[in-house]
Amino acid sequence: MSLILFCVFLSFAIAWFITPWLIRYLRRIGIIVRDANKERQPLVPISGGLAVFSGFFGGIMFFVFYRTFFPGVDIGYHLVLTPKELLSLFSGLLTIFIIALVGFLDDLVIKPNKEASSGLRQWQKPLLTLTASVPLMVVNVGTMVMAVPFLGKVNFGILYPLVLVPIGVVGASNMVNMLAGFNGMETGMGIINIGMLGLYAFVYERYVAALIAAILCPALLAFYYYNRYPAKILPGDSLTYLVGGAMAVLAIVGNMERAALIVSIPFFIEFILKSRKRFKADSYGFCKDGTIHSKYDKIYSIPHLFSRTGKFTEKQITYFMMAIALLFSSLIWVV
Repeated sequence: MSLILFCVFLSFAIAWFITPWLIRYLRRIGIIVRDANKERQPLVPISGGLAVFSGFFGGIMFFVFYRTFFPGVDIGYHLVLTPKELLSLFSGLLTIFIIALVGFLDDLVIKPNKEASSGLRQWQKPLLTLTASVPLMVVNVGTMVMAVPFLGKVNFGILYPLVLVPIGVVGASNMVNMLAGFNGMETGMGIINIGMLGLYAFVYERYVAALIAAILCPALLAFYYYNRYPAKILPGDSLTYLVGGAMAVLAIVGNMERAALIVSIPFFIEFILKSRKRFKADSYGFCKDGTIHSKYDKIYSIPHLFSRTGKFTEKQITYFMMAIALLFSSLIWVV
């Protein structure tokens, strides 16, 4: 157990110390955008997912190193002892890496007015994130029997690795990206969602999935310190894609698709709301007299429930969204 705690600490420490360096580096190379919810809209570095992945990668690699060179030491829970479990772990790690890389590519090209990044076209994002599902597909990670809400256990056979896995990876990585735009919101919701899925995996003895969540969460927590209001760095697609991809990996590796679907309910709601505006509406608004106001008369995003009133600050809206994530993620224990 002490090994797990050290990996957790290492993941946190790497993300904590890399983020300030990353902030300076991104400023130097001009990867900065306007923080839209501030009155003066300061220019802030984007693509904080790089720091989060660095911490996550470091924690996972140290765990594998220790298990490889000290195989006789019992750390409990029989973690990653078989070739199949190692294969699942590395496939999940590679999937998360590819998704974070796709997000970073999107962050690299900034609009001339610095309003946002504009690197990839809308059709290119799902196509590129589809490649991230290949590591999970080719080694047939997961089980073909999946628990479906209201239907029970369903055996999908070969359709699971060839159809459902890529759909899950592409859908999850892109859905988190839809609900973004407030300081600390994406990171905070990611901590809650990944943390709850990890706890669920641990309780039901899906230890590889629990390990992934346990090492990813501290990296997210370290980054949250710099991303919270007022943000010194924005997460960018490199983080939103990473979090979405990690949720898909946890669901597939841990065979807990039902729990992942329940946790994702806010994103399904967001998809429906955004579709009413043909996905051209922004979740964020504009700041006036210290509070956030929506740019629209109707509700095209969950945060618009709060920004339409013009009574809440950016920090408060972030906390409301984190509370919504906690509410829905808690349903996995009762539904």
